[in-house]
Amino acid sequence: MVPRLAGQTANALVVTRMAAPGSTVAPGDLLIEFDPQDQQRNAMDRRAEVVDLEGQIQKKNADLAIQHAGDETALKTAEDDLERAKLDLRKADFISPIEGEKNQLAFEQDTAKVAQLKDVETLHDKAGAADVKVLEIQRDRSGQALAHAEENAKHMSVYAEFGGVVVIKTMWKGNTLAEIQVGDSLRPGLPVLSIVDPSMMQVRATVNQADLEFVRTGQAAKIRLDAYPDLVFDGRVELLAPLGVTSGMTPSVRDFTVIVSVHGTHPRLMPDLTASVDLTPGGPGPGGEVR
Repeated sequence: MVPRLAGQTANALVVTRMAAPGSTVAPGDLLIEFDPQDQQRNAMDRRAEVVDLEGQIQKKNADLAIQHAGDETALKTAEDDLERAKLDLRKADFISPIEGEKNQLAFEQDTAKVAQLKDVETLHDKAGAADVKVLEIQRDRSGQALAHAEENAKHMSVYAEFGGVVVIKTMWKGNTLAEIQVGDSLRPGLPVLSIVDPSMMQVRATVNQADLEFVRTGQAAKIRLDAYPDLVFDGRVELLAPLGVTSGMTPSVRDFTVIVSVHGTHPRLMPDLTASVDLTPGGPGPGGEVR
């Protein structure tokens, strides 16, 4: 099915390549490819954002280191001035009162300057750390978006996990129901194709409630394709649904689903063909569809 992309809105994807309907694929063969340009461009943009933000963080850290060194130098100079002012205060007994007052005033000013520079340094460090944190958050978000874009780009190509026959799904194109093909724009989650193992085919048939007593699990069956009446396959009843559904003829009649396995294979035995199933020799059997 069309991949659901992480971290993006449900934008439609354009089919650029796909396996041909009815073709046989082996494990690892390309099944479908969606246009990867948007995802690749998005990944490139996000990668550029991450590189740019990483550069901003490094530059910011370098600027903060220079600023911190300047603050430390200014603080060390102020502390040295304060120590000299302390020494000058000890000369109070040997100098004039005016000189003593000047020394006291210088001491108070130097003390206030040291306290101020310490506060400024603390504010610079906190503000710088906050700026770096903002840039780191932006970088991490861009990194997450980059990871999503790179992962989304991987989902643009889908490969077969096992071998089988390719069955293309149908979709409404205007008022017409048609097979999906190259160039179609598909919404995420839409089924596109299936791989069917032709050696393990089944018929989903219906049986009327009046004939229910003649059907049992393990019962042998003969299967004929409506498109190729000459082809006859042996089969076996694998499952009989325990609950019925309303018949198309009347609401009072119930039909029950029967799953019949097909033994053997043939190039003409393809999915979505209609078939009939006989459960008793010569007797009528339920009709169904090969899948």
